[in-house]
Amino acid sequence: MKQTFLYNLHNMKKAILLILLFLNLIGYSQTDSSFIKRIQTDTSNMKLNMDAVYNRPFLQMGKLPVSIGGYIEANSSYFGTDGVTEGLSFQIPRMTIFISSTIKKRIKFLSEIELEEGGKEIAIEFASMDIELHPLFNLRGGVVMNPIGGFNQNHDGPKWEFISRPISSTTIIPSTWSNVGFGIFGKYGRNNLVWAYEFYATNGFDDKIIANDQNRTWLPESKKNKERFEESFNGEPLYTAKTALRHRKIGEIGFSWMGGIYNKFMDDGIELDKKRRIDLFAIDFNTTIPVIKTTINGEWVWASLDIPTTYTQQFGDKLQGGFVDIVQPIIRRKILGWENATINIAARLEYADYNVGTFRENGENISDHIYAVVPGLSFRPSPQTVIRLNYRYHWQTDLLGNPAARTAGIQFGFSTYF
Repeated sequence: MKQTFLYNLHNMKKAILLILLFLNLIGYSQTDSSFIKRIQTDTSNMKLNMDAVYNRPFLQMGKLPVSIGGYIEANSSYFGTDGVTEGLSFQIPRMTIFISSTIKKRIKFLSEIELEEGGKEIAIEFASMDIELHPLFNLRGGVVMNPIGGFNQNHDGPKWEFISRPISSTTIIPSTWSNVGFGIFGKYGRNNLVWAYEFYATNGFDDKIIANDQNRTWLPESKKNKERFEESFNGEPLYTAKTALRHRKIGEIGFSWMGGIYNKFMDDGIELDKKRRIDLFAIDFNTTIPVIKTTINGEWVWASLDIPTTYTQQFGDKLQGGFVDIVQPIIRRKILGWENATINIAARLEYADYNVGTFRENGENISDHIYAVVPGLSFRPSPQTVIRLNYRYHWQTDLLGNPAARTAGIQFGFSTYF
């Protein structure tokens, strides 16, 4: 299995290199610049979060039925915890490639391939076919992005003023959590209101969310199970549903739920355990205040799961957390030759509690949580490119409520669509 997986990764790398080489040759060989057309998207004016998968800039080459795009992130960081530091580091956390095609009228295909940590890992985050039957009823199948919260769907680096992804959206909701499955989606708009929904049945979590080397409840651990793209861990689907309402002058609010069985309760007809559920609920909101153009973007998530009584209390059966971003443009004009360039100041407040509740023995609070404050400054020469400077400060308290470990650091980098 491991050799097959490595072989597939090797072939995928070669395919991506061939695509990039092909585009490069076309770019140098065409004398007519109209052959390559960029489909622009103003990423500063986000639509519904669930529209983000198609709300991206693409390059369209002549009459070819395929469009391509992508983005890259690169940054540097210097962090210290309680006075101890590992010094300055440089990272390319991800480069993502989009390939889309309109196969036939109202039949579309889109894939999103991410190369993480300098190419150490290659992941297919999205690869699905959409069949549009009616604005209120459409089909989608393949590798789909589970629509839990707002960030999981709308996660492209160039859209955000912060280098690190939100803590709650990466450690409670597994960041860019996607699975193989099928579902329906639709949208209805009238006057200043737009309403939309999505519903999917997919493969899902496995028991690694509690049986892991973190020694705590850790939902991102299921992302390591690549076999979820081939088969279900326990034969039970994971269901995800979301509905969102947007007023064009006020903002968007979304409600989502994701739930299913995470453990292997039966093997070859032999009952191993009872069915144990996991459920996540999330609410997300974003708005832009008129006149001063302040953008507010936030999300809150709750998670609950049924944990075996053989596990100790350090494994939380209830988790919660969220974040709020506030971004304020302070300069918007021609800067260094770039028209309509923007300088923003920003701030993010974050919280995640990985074990909500009290100890059974004494009723004292379980303190496995983290707070973070992230002020930032960003420069956008265009809506599709951002240069970011962040200062991160967070303090993390262990299970027993000992004095918090304090971490502070500076991050600098950029993210851009290409």
